[in-house]
Amino acid sequence: MVELKLFNTLSRKKEVFKPIKKGEVGMYSCGPTVYWYQHIGNLRAYVFADIVKRVLIYNEYKVKHIVNITDVGHLTSDADEGEDKMEKAAKREGKKASEIADFYFGVFSEDLKKLDILPPTKWVKATEHIKEQIELIKRLEEKGYTYRTSDGIYFDSSKFKDYGKLAKLNIKGLEGGRRVALGEKKNPTDFALWKFSEEPGKRQQEWSSPWAVGFPGWHIECSAMSMKHLGEHFDIHTGGEDHIPVHHTNEIAQSEAATGKKFVNYWLHEAFLLFKGEKVSKSKGGLYTISELVDIGYNPLAYRYLCLLTHYRKPLNFSLETLDAAKSAYERLERKIIELRKEERKGKDLSEKYDKSFIEALNDDLNTPKALQVMWKMLDDFDFEPEKKVCLLEKFDSVLGLGIEKIHEKKLEIPKDIQDLIDKRELLRKQKKWVEADIEREKIKKKGYIIEDKPEGLRIEKINKEIF
Repeated sequence: MVELKLFNTLSRKKEVFKPIKKGEVGMYSCGPTVYWYQHIGNLRAYVFADIVKRVLIYNEYKVKHIVNITDVGHLTSDADEGEDKMEKAAKREGKKASEIADFYFGVFSEDLKKLDILPPTKWVKATEHIKEQIELIKRLEEKGYTYRTSDGIYFDSSKFKDYGKLAKLNIKGLEGGRRVALGEKKNPTDFALWKFSEEPGKRQQEWSSPWAVGFPGWHIECSAMSMKHLGEHFDIHTGGEDHIPVHHTNEIAQSEAATGKKFVNYWLHEAFLLFKGEKVSKSKGGLYTISELVDIGYNPLAYRYLCLLTHYRKPLNFSLETLDAAKSAYERLERKIIELRKEERKGKDLSEKYDKSFIEALNDDLNTPKALQVMWKMLDDFDFEPEKKVCLLEKFDSVLGLGIEKIHEKKLEIPKDIQDLIDKRELLRKQKKWVEADIEREKIKKKGYIIEDKPEGLRIEKINKEIF
């Protein structure tokens, strides 16, 4: 099997994947902040992480996948300013923060199922790992990486030698040119590890700590939880490219400062979903949720198919026109599979040939557009025995996640008035009254059904092009 190569953001090049432990992979993905619905731009990140995991499994690795749930501590900006998003949502909806988190995580979980995204080995909540976050901050404090201000405990980024290596930040240029209200921060790139409650007892989510009553900063949760469940040094960390300059940069700094070890071997980031050339975001309206796409007639797997058509490191330009094209391709795939399942002709077993091409595409930095090309070429190969073709297609789908195993010809439930017309037409045909039979066919068509006389029997198709 061809070696798996992944583009490592840390080195800015493709590298041959070599796990820390033979045959096993520890993988962490930044999860949702559960204060609102996740839009399709957010969900591209989870389709991407799902492909990473599925490709690893296809390469016969055992994957331990951890995804966090940010249910506390994420402020409204990366600069440690503003309100906690969970607290803000609780005030907005007049509910407990825990109720907000449970509701929006429930919606998010359903979205993942609709997109055929595999669940992680474990979901981990920030609120259930406060102890681990405090312990990690204490380790940093003992090593001299922290300082106290009037509003919290901060990480001193100037004391970490390689701060900014992931994003290739020009720290001196940043300090000299960035318009930042430093406040009590020593450096523009310093960040909060623990924030003090302005008025203890007023927040819904706050905890006692060695410093003061408060809540954790956003970045510390990912380090604390990933290291608890995967160890202080693990294989893969995924996320969106917007995490590179701040969140993931800060994760590396606090983790490596605390442990003295390399934190993660491979950093993988997917590019933005764009709409009219701009990043899709909640602040700009967020375009659509998956449920909204369903409401206007789209199968969620058509959106997944759209994601696979563009390499994960390239921006994906979204519009209803591009989604329509993906929908049409997905529906063509459905029709192909239904026809394939009925074919009985013999042919060659070309499984090895196409499987090799498929894995070569995927192992070249998860090239899903090329993998889809291989799939379509295989589908259109008349020499390939249909039964073997279907088996290989279902194997491909263990990576693609397009629900191929569930695609079967549906039984059409014909309304009684339509069935009466069909029966009348059949009687007229037996009586060789062809003109009268054609009149009945037109009546059936006007009611939304097309009928065809095939050697194997009568074929019925709905006008909306769903084939049964």
